[in-house]
Amino acid sequence: MPSLTKSRPISDKNENSVLLKWDKIRHFTYVKKKKDFSIKKNIMVWRGKVHLSQPHRIRFLEMYHRHSMCNIARINKNKLSTEWLGGRMTISEQLDYKFILAIEGNDVASNLKWIMSSNSIAVMPKPKFETWFMEGLLIPNYHYIAIKDDYSDLEEQLNFYIVNQIKAKKIIENANKYVQQFKNKKTENLISLLVLKKYFEKTNQL
Repeated sequence: MPSLTKSRPISDKNENSVLLKWDKIRHFTYVKKKKDFSIKKNIMVWRGKVHLSQPHRIRFLEMYHRHSMCNIARINKNKLSTEWLGGRMTISEQLDYKFILAIEGNDVASNLKWIMSSNSIAVMPKPKFETWFMEGLLIPNYHYIAIKDDYSDLEEQLNFYIVNQIKAKKIIENANKYVQQFKNKKTENLISLLVLKKYFEKTNQL
């Protein structure tokens, strides 16, 4: 049955999951004060929760938690390795780094929107889920730095964009432009109402 939802798998067969702009406070946060990309650290940062039900996040920590180009850690306590624990970091503190990991959790990466509104770059595999932000429309190495699903090319990709800062800044420009379309509150509210109207029409609930 067609249902209203916050997120859905990116697929040719997801038409019964009708997206609305829900959980706005957590997902639709943007950066206002921007730090210059060139003075940021040549390191990738990430802080987030990692659960036993998230093998993709566990795998990333196994591969990179001690890597010299990464400052990554989980912030929740559970039965996973205590070596991966680290202190929380504010968004402002994370924005001291050129690269920020946007790794999906149970669905989308909740930090992706604010990363793309900043002068840092999101680093992630091609997304498998989408929200109102339409992550399925994002173009690899145009809106974000794309890494393989097995994360094996992370170091290669980071080094490429450290050397090629003009290309890195172009990604930032493209990402900022993509985010801009979601910032007009009046337009966003209108589109949401039109989606609801169409939903009720198509499900014969008018």
